[in-house]
Amino acid sequence: MLKGMFFVCLSLSLWTAGSSLSCRWMQHKFQQFSKHSLDLIDTMANNSTNTTVDARVGFPYRLYKKASKASAEDRLHFLVQILKEVVVLFEEDTSKASWEENTEENFLQFLTRQEQGLRSCIGTHKNENRKLHRYFQRLSSHVLKKMDHSAEAWELIRNKMKTHLVRADLLACSLLTN
Repeated sequence: MLKGMFFVCLSLSLWTAGSSLSCRWMQHKFQQFSKHSLDLIDTMANNSTNTTVDARVGFPYRLYKKASKASAEDRLHFLVQILKEVVVLFEEDTSKASWEENTEENFLQFLTRQEQGLRSCIGTHKNENRKLHRYFQRLSSHVLKKMDHSAEAWELIRNKMKTHLVRADLLACSLLTN
């Protein structure tokens, strides 16, 4: 019986230590990776694109507001999904985009590393936010596909994704200040 209690205490202490260590990434690395991602998405900007097309897909402010009031774990899940959805979107045909391919690759690598780092802070897998997923699907179908993945379409997407990354950064900061 004593061995059993010792095993339970050891397991709990290792689990607690592991979970507090896993969020060190959030405290020490997230801001660094976030800054690099934002710098890269700025580098991808096409100053010559003068877009007059209405994207017809607004920004999901309500989802961010709801996420900001959620538990810390739910906010982390939301952040992970944002990063995952951005990566999936940028894996579409970018051949007509105005940015250099290696800049896009670096951008996607940073986002993927951010997503993996945030995943290390979460215990269990949670179902994705369907509304958020549908929002990104609408961006794909109503902007990219309808505009034939043109440079103009990608500039619209890049601008929206920059807004998402800024909002995600703010949401992450709220986790660090709590």
